[in-house]
Amino acid sequence: MSEQPTFLTKEGQKKLEEELHHLQTVRRQEVAERLHAAMEEGDIDENAEYDDAKNEQAFVEGRILTLENMLKNAVIIDEKPVHHDEVTLGAVVTIVEDNNSPEEYHVVGAAEADPTQGKISNESPLGKALLGRRVGDSVQVSAPAGLLTFRIAAIR
Repeated sequence: MSEQPTFLTKEGQKKLEEELHHLQTVRRQEVAERLHAAMEEGDIDENAEYDDAKNEQAFVEGRILTLENMLKNAVIIDEKPVHHDEVTLGAVVTIVEDNNSPEEYHVVGAAEADPTQGKISNESPLGKALLGRRVGDSVQVSAPAGLLTFRIAAIR
């Protein structure tokens, strides 16, 4: 597995730890019970339930390994950046596109990015464009709708 750092907020770290705990203590047991029940049905060569349970087991074990690796390589983001004059990981940035309403985004690591919740990855096109920029700067981002220009209105 990759030894790349996983940038997380304290909240993101907690969520991943909770997911890992759930997979290890609850989901593993549920899948094991499904496998056991499917095996008791007889011939496993033509047993769709057994095949499905084995696939689920592989998914659960893969996700456990991924989470363990992410947490092992976690780098906790300082959510109160020392400098509010420059966009860094953990910053909350208010941007404005043309005459549209301002939008606020929390720049986080890829593992906890969720644009629907206002959390964008530092690896996303917008996140990359914002990093290192200051209030008043404009950034351009290539999107399916074309080249978009955003002005940084505030950083906190």
